[in-house]
Amino acid sequence: MYQIDKEKFGTFLVQLRKEKSMTQKELAEQLYVSDKAVSKWERGLSLPDISLLQPMAEMLGVSVTELLSGRTIREDQPLTVEEVEPLVTGVLTLNTEEAAQQREHRRRWGKRFLASILAFAVEVWLLRRSEWMWNDWAVFPWLPTLMALGFGVHLVFFSKEKLPAFYDQYKLNFVSDGAFRLNMTGVYFNNRNWPHILNAMRTWACATLAGWLPLFWLIRRAALLVLTEGQALSMAMLVLTLLILFDGLFIPIVVIGKKYG
Repeated sequence: MYQIDKEKFGTFLVQLRKEKSMTQKELAEQLYVSDKAVSKWERGLSLPDISLLQPMAEMLGVSVTELLSGRTIREDQPLTVEEVEPLVTGVLTLNTEEAAQQREHRRRWGKRFLASILAFAVEVWLLRRSEWMWNDWAVFPWLPTLMALGFGVHLVFFSKEKLPAFYDQYKLNFVSDGAFRLNMTGVYFNNRNWPHILNAMRTWACATLAGWLPLFWLIRRAALLVLTEGQALSMAMLVLTLLILFDGLFIPIVVIGKKYG
């Protein structure tokens, strides 16, 4: 199957960008990607997402066909059918490669998530005889892990790797994906920050599943040094649970969303 010439594409992209007196960062900002992505395109290390070809061509004042072929096409020397057909095939290959990359990315996260579930199961087995896991305030050790398990299944196996194009056109501070809803005041979601936010949420789910029970045990042991096993301890555990749960999830979303937004 025909492959787009990455080096030729990159060289042509550099030429067009400089003709427009644009820096890599300026082009990246208009396409809602990182300047590192533009750098990789120009060095022939990778190709842009297929959805970026049309807006990129418009910004640089060429056609998508010229962009893919890596040269300016003169009106008196149009491409022949034999030349156009491989370019169309190359675009289909781009789409296939992107889908394959997304599947591989999701597969890697799936392995991490399943490893976190296994770690959680081992921890429950090791701590199964501990009374604190089953008393009247056992909601504190179980609530974060159950939330991480529920959200994690969706985030790892079913969430969108890429947001619809209108997120890049308008400032939207919410993401709606089936039963999953995320609304963050002051954070505008787009395809520049969404991959980083999604990875942060997946990391939170895996880390909470694998690490919350041991961390809870350590916090409880420390709290018992200064508090009794009554209401004061329960209140302390509630405050600590909420702080760790929300600081570990929502603060990274805000920081990452603003950094890449």
